[in-house]
Formats: sequence, C-alpha cells, structure tokens
Amino acid sequence: MLTARGLRHAYDTRTVLDGIDLALAPGEVLGLGGPSGSGKSTLGQLLAGRMTPQAGRVRLDGAALPAPAPGRPAPVQYAPQTAELAVDPRWSVARILSNGGPPDGAALSALGIQPGWHDRRPSELSGGELARVSLARLIHPGLRALICDEITAQLDALEQAALLDRLTGLARRRGIGLLLISHSAGLRARYCTRSLTLVARGG
Repeated sequence: MLTARGLRHAYDTRTVLDGIDLALAPGEVLGLGGPSGSGKSTLGQLLAGRMTPQAGRVRLDGAALPAPAPGRPAPVQYAPQTAELAVDPRWSVARILSNGGPPDGAALSALGIQPGWHDRRPSELSGGELARVSLARLIHPGLRALICDEITAQLDALEQAALLDRLTGLARRRGIGLLLISHSAGLRARYCTRSLTLVARGG
C-alpha cells in the first residue's frame, strides 16, 4: 500500500499542501480532484518520489520509497499530463517502449499497443495512441502504483474512454494502485472507487 502522512509543501511563502493524508491500496483506482493551484500535481510528484515533502512522509508498504537504479525501475511511477513531453520525439515507438527495460508484453496488449506502431515516431501517432505508449513504458513487473496527472486532458471523449477502460482494467487485474488526477468529476465518478478533493489555499 502507498501511504502519505502529514504531507506539507510550499513554494517560497505559498503553502500548497499542509497535513495531507492519503492511502492507495493495491488494485484501487483513486480519484484526486480540486481547482487549479490546489496542489494536485505537487501531491502526485511527492507520492512518486519526484519531490521531497517539506514535512510528512511517503511510504510503500511501510518503508521509504526505494531509489530507482539501472535495471530496477521505481515501483511508483508518475505519468505527466502531456505525453509529448515525456518521450523523445526522435525515437521510434519500439525504442521508447524498451528504454527502461524489456517491454511488458501483457501491458502492451492490455493497452492496445499495435505492432505496426513500433517503427513510427511520436508525431505519427494520434493523441490517444501516444498516451497509451507513454503509459506502457512506465509499466513493469515491479510496478506497485501509477500516478496519472490529467493524462486524458488533451484527448477527446472517445479517446479518454478507450484509454481509461484499458488502463483501469489492467491496474485492477495486476494489483497496481492507480491515482487518477483529474478536474473532471464525471470522469472520477465513472472510473474511481472513491475520490478525494483538494482545496486551494490562500497562502
């Protein structure tokens, strides 16, 4: 289980998170909402170990998050909103998928990654296809939790449904905790077992 206790984080004099507690169970799909500036992305990056909280702690099964190392990808991964910025535009899809290690065949199948895409560059994929490729590169046998930060914000309704139907099904089957950060209450209600909402702080 991925847990956060008493997280606090500020930028200069502006506190965006204070006293945040959260628990994400294996296979759970948890929603996270809130207005712009409420700290959703900051919380996501803290949970994934991309940032260090100024107070509080993040734990995976009661222990500190292990640091990634060659051949040992992090057990908690962070998927940013813009897939285009998460991949090298010069690389083929095959190289993107194998950059962190051998691609997870079951994940590729579950996300609908087609063999015909492998020789393409990111610019040759649709937004929904690129979003799937960007996610697939993060999924590995040791993945315990995936933090998805507005990953469907730039997709149309059909692409959103196609991506999230596949992703949430994969997460539940493999016991991967999934945090879906989204402004859309409707999307969170459809895909998440429960949802938390952050409130913007005044300063």
